[in-house]
Amino acid sequence: MVAIDTPASVESFRRFIISSTCKSYAPRSYLDDSEVFAEREDSLGAIYVEAADKVTLKKIRDITFVNARDILGIIYNSKSGNTSLKWRQLKRNHGKVTGEASANSLTNLAESGVLTLDWVESYLKKKSEEKTNEVAN
Repeated sequence: MVAIDTPASVESFRRFIISSTCKSYAPRSYLDDSEVFAEREDSLGAIYVEAADKVTLKKIRDITFVNARDILGIIYNSKSGNTSLKWRQLKRNHGKVTGEASANSLTNLAESGVLTLDWVESYLKKKSEEKTNEVAN
C-alpha cells in the first residue's frame, strides 16, 4: 500500500475510476463525457460522487452511471479493499486525492493523470533513501 496525497483534477480522478472499474463495458459516450461518473454499492467496494447536481443515467453490471455537475467530493474503494481514496474539491474542478493505493491502482492513477511523473520520481527517491538508511543502520 502506498500513501497518496496529491493535487488532481476531477477529470483525472474520473478517468482513474473508470479505468479501475468499467472501462471495458461502459458506453463510449459515457467514457468521453466529463460529466458522467461511475458509482457502486458499499458491499462491492463503495464509489460515491458528492455533487451539487446529480442524475442517475443507467445501471450496467455493478456500476451505476450518473451525470454529475459541481463535484464536491468522490469516495473510491476497490473491491479487494486494497485501495481507499478520496478526491476533495479545493477550487472548482481542482482538488486533492488522499488515501492509500495498491500497486495496480498506482498504475491506473498514473495512466489517468492523477499521479504525475514528478510524483512518481519523488516517491521512488524517498523509498531509495529509506532503503539506504536501513542498510546504514
